[in-house]
Amino acid sequence: MDSGPEQRPDVESQPEPVPKEEPLSAYGNPKTYSVWGKTYQVMESAAGYEEEGLASWYGEPFHGRNTSNGEIYDMYALTGAHRTLPIPTYVEVTNLSNGRSVVLRINDRGPFVEPRVRIIDVSFAAAERLGMIGPGTAPVTVRALEPWQSRLP
Repeated sequence: MDSGPEQRPDVESQPEPVPKEEPLSAYGNPKTYSVWGKTYQVMESAAGYEEEGLASWYGEPFHGRNTSNGEIYDMYALTGAHRTLPIPTYVEVTNLSNGRSVVLRINDRGPFVEPRVRIIDVSFAAAERLGMIGPGTAPVTVRALEPWQSRLP
């Protein structure tokens, strides 16, 4: 399981990202990429994307490191990692166990842990808001929000 900060900051007051038009990341959106012998194909568009599955979260070990699109990972920001959605994509993640939802900006790739039943990794702040820090995972619905980009650069 991942780790968060020793002292938990107030993440409830952090505003959620507002979906806006952004250019797609040239670095974060190769047509295909491989991790641990498995090849993934990045989606050309997030339009209509909705999926149920398992979410996990990531924190301390990745805090301050580069994300897949070259941004610095901030575990206190409302962001997430997805294997195939275009970067950036704004998504609404809903914890099916408790009904809590949060809007995230996808800026990283993952999760890549085995088994590959996890569909999204969320930041520490997002996990806190979703009420999934303790268990480490939660059943979720992930839904892409407008505006989405329709073509990769």
